[in-house]
Amino acid sequence: MSDTVIPFILTFIAGFSTLIGTIFIFFKCNITKLTKYALAFAAGVMVCVSFTDLLPESLNLFLKNNVKITAFSLVLCFIIIGLIISALIDKMIPENNKANDKKIYKVGIFSMIAIIIHNIPEGIATFLSSSTSLSLGITLTVAIALHNIPEGISISIPIYKATGNKKKAFIYTLISGMAEPFGAFLAFFFLKPIINDNIMGGLLSIIAGIMIHISLLQMLPTSLKYKEKGSSFLFFIIGLSFMLLSHYLMK
Repeated sequence: MSDTVIPFILTFIAGFSTLIGTIFIFFKCNITKLTKYALAFAAGVMVCVSFTDLLPESLNLFLKNNVKITAFSLVLCFIIIGLIISALIDKMIPENNKANDKKIYKVGIFSMIAIIIHNIPEGIATFLSSSTSLSLGITLTVAIALHNIPEGISISIPIYKATGNKKKAFIYTLISGMAEPFGAFLAFFFLKPIINDNIMGGLLSIIAGIMIHISLLQMLPTSLKYKEKGSSFLFFIIGLSFMLLSHYLMK
């Protein structure tokens, strides 16, 4: 029983840590500056996660069943698929005419969609890892929780900035967090018999492509539209450093 319950608990912890990122909307602060800093910081986090977590893990999974040139080619192909998917999502997201800042609102919605797509396989990975090795599952849970916090910021701050609605910002962030335990349920009920290294490798590369697109073509450019562009780059670097430090501490 504990072999199933504990992995589910760890997946819920990892997923709902995203809600910690909403804490800033409940305090009085300069929301414009906070939006600018949050977008740049979250962009740095997502770029780092893509290049230091998702892509290396994807390549390792492909290398288990393919020669090097094939594995590298598959990673590249699936990154491109992720970029294309992300661009199509961007085109399909409708404008919210009631939002005070349509661009910021779109970034928030786009972040939510990208993070949902990202969190589902993360939930699958956390559940399967925890079922195999509890220590590995706990390590993965802590690492995911650390980068889910700024992901929550990347959703809640833009939504709140655009709409002024704290409840909506909280709910949208909650939905993204729920994707992680949803991935665990998928793993438990459906995917265990069919999931393999190539499928997981492809998913991770697609997610990396999506996150690279939203980070470098949505979040960072939006942050740079505000004054004092240097501070946007600074928080982007802080976001990168935050994730690199978390990797070091989790070793």
